[in-house]
Amino acid sequence: MSTWSIRQVVEWTAKDFAARGIESARLDAELLVSEAIGLDRVRLYMDLDRPLDEPERAAIRELVQRRRRREPVAYILGRREFWGRRFEVSPSVLVPRPDTETLVERALDLLEPGGEARVLDLCAGSGAIGITLAAERPGVTVELADLSAEALEVAARNAARLEVEVAIHRGDLFGPVQGRFDLIVCNPPYVTEAEMAELSPEVRDHEPRAALVSGATGFEIHDRLAAGAGEHLTEEGTLLVEVGAGQATELERRMRAQPWVRSTALHRDLAGIDRVVEASGRRAREPQPQAGLAEGEEPGEQEQPRSD
Repeated sequence: MSTWSIRQVVEWTAKDFAARGIESARLDAELLVSEAIGLDRVRLYMDLDRPLDEPERAAIRELVQRRRRREPVAYILGRREFWGRRFEVSPSVLVPRPDTETLVERALDLLEPGGEARVLDLCAGSGAIGITLAAERPGVTVELADLSAEALEVAARNAARLEVEVAIHRGDLFGPVQGRFDLIVCNPPYVTEAEMAELSPEVRDHEPRAALVSGATGFEIHDRLAAGAGEHLTEEGTLLVEVGAGQATELERRMRAQPWVRSTALHRDLAGIDRVVEASGRRAREPQPQAGLAEGEEPGEQEQPRSD
């Protein structure tokens, strides 16, 4: 093995990971080898035929052993990309996922560029959601809250490194915050106790259980959010909540039962799954009349454009 090249090690590691049932085996191999020898992936491809020395091979072996134990690559690297930014992650926080960018996208739609608003990110974890909103909409005031002191330490470091100002509170949901917000966002625990055993080893054995498991129904935290949000939102404020696959319709029904809710909507992720439930104190917009219709004229009765 003393003469093995980067290419040979990457290929051997990818095959080893695949044989162990690890998804994205090739990508994981490239990321870990790049990290171990201090190269980015572009330079890795340029140096594929370079022989590795013993210290480099030892560093690779250490990271490979950790991945074999199904430790998430994000924890091994200590970072994860989210909305085009690099966030520090650790076993104290959930690994930010692409699904959650659905929530960010909708939040940015609601926050006008250059406008002012007060935003609260509950169950903030690494701060990926709230910090992203603060970075993308510099005029807004963002506050983060989480029950975990360790998670908030990670969030504080992320905010400092990304040069974003956010207020950080430790406590249970709305407990540590005051006043009303124009927008509340939350990616709460929503896995049921029964579902926990079915999750991948990366999630089940390594990510923080308190940030994953809601309880017997999966709606325990959602119900508390729905009940408490009315006292912490402005009159036309909005609550955006992430949900697990198959939960959106039921949560929307529960939201509609709240006296402060006047309109709701569902937002799908890139896989077509309803991923975010929106509840608002403002009424949904009424459909606008079709422009150009004469009085009493029905849509479709206008002369159609000619193609000749």
